[in-house]
Amino acid sequence: MNPLAHLLAPLVLMLPTAFAVEDARVPLPADAGLAVPAAPVSRASNEGLQALADYIHPAPAQQVRIEERITIRIAPRPAPMPIMPSMFAPDFEPQPGMPRYREKKMGKCVPVAGIIGVQPAGGNRLIMMLRDRRTVSAALSKSCQAQAYYSGFLVAKNADGMICQGRDQLLARNGTNCTVTGFRQIVEQGD
Repeated sequence: MNPLAHLLAPLVLMLPTAFAVEDARVPLPADAGLAVPAAPVSRASNEGLQALADYIHPAPAQQVRIEERITIRIAPRPAPMPIMPSMFAPDFEPQPGMPRYREKKMGKCVPVAGIIGVQPAGGNRLIMMLRDRRTVSAALSKSCQAQAYYSGFLVAKNADGMICQGRDQLLARNGTNCTVTGFRQIVEQGD
């Protein structure tokens, strides 16, 4: 027998049931999920063919959503020289031969790929060391403590690859989640 006939034989056997006009049928429950008509179908109409077509064709697929989320971990790294929180106080007097540092304004964003390490600096400030040898101070929300970030932080990757003030949140390993409120560059103060 022809292999095509093997495939079509079950469909041919179902055709008489699609066009049958017999006694009234018992309606199926609405949640049965079948597309078989609940009432008899007359041969004069095309309802039987439509019912067969509805039964054979699969229902449209449900909506599928695929999301991609990348989280970047910034590890702690000691600074080349220890940075004490008191170094930024206006009345701080360094020992002779020690450089004095000050903060100056900078942009509102820092490239994530440029951060090589982070160190808590007391209060709500983090010190970030960048690949281009800059040191940046990041101010966190007032309710956040920098000591929670002693082991670094996690940040979600954005399309622009930057950490921006007011937009991005830094997640500490202990679960603390804080927003960056500002960045300032730390520079050595010239005499």
